[in-house]
Amino acid sequence: MTALWSLVPLSILVGVAALLVFRRFSDQAAIRRSKSQVFAHLLEFRLFMDEPRLILRAQRDLIVANGRLLKHLMRPVLILLVPMALLLAEIDAFYSRAPLSLRQPAIVTLQVKDAATPAPFLTVPAGIALETPAVRILNERQISWRIRPREPSSGVLRFVSAGNVLTKTISAGSGIRYISQTRFGSFAKFLLHPTEWPFSDAAIEWVEVRYPSAVILRANWLVWFFGISTLSALALRQPFRISF
Repeated sequence: MTALWSLVPLSILVGVAALLVFRRFSDQAAIRRSKSQVFAHLLEFRLFMDEPRLILRAQRDLIVANGRLLKHLMRPVLILLVPMALLLAEIDAFYSRAPLSLRQPAIVTLQVKDAATPAPFLTVPAGIALETPAVRILNERQISWRIRPREPSSGVLRFVSAGNVLTKTISAGSGIRYISQTRFGSFAKFLLHPTEWPFSDAAIEWVEVRYPSAVILRANWLVWFFGISTLSALALRQPFRISF
């Protein structure tokens, strides 16, 4: 419930922001005309049920009217696309994963570019125990360690190799935390998962801490987010004089 109550106001704000974008960047008069034309062509199906030729013409006109409506909606949708993608990635870092459970083992993995890359020396923050030395999976070019949180902790893992230090955030305990599961060495992959700034290391592709998945009242946070934001937009569209 704590997670849900923190998500509700954010979802409402996103719904309101979407309404403001539609009001500013869409032709509301043209949208209303297109919707009226769609409804009119749908009514033709009932009026001319016994006239196949007229039904076919109504179907053609309905497709054209729907295309025109989508055209009017496309501009605000495209404007919302990039900020919404970034926002969803940030919200996902809070709600899609839970911190590492206390006294439960977890795996830390390095993906290296060459299977012969020497294993770095791993240091862990206070409250987290390092239980195994580096274990290699040669055919997958991975190096893994097993760790176990002993007490609530937030800090960084440090991978030291040949004078270079690579860090990765880690969080253990309970509650809502900002969690980055994977840190990449590629800026392109960072754009898809913008939760932790990419590192620069020619020998390593990514580093990952395997966190448990999280749900809000047995449902993924996206269900609650899109449900609440959509209902908010529908409830407020009349005061904002928005049609979509």
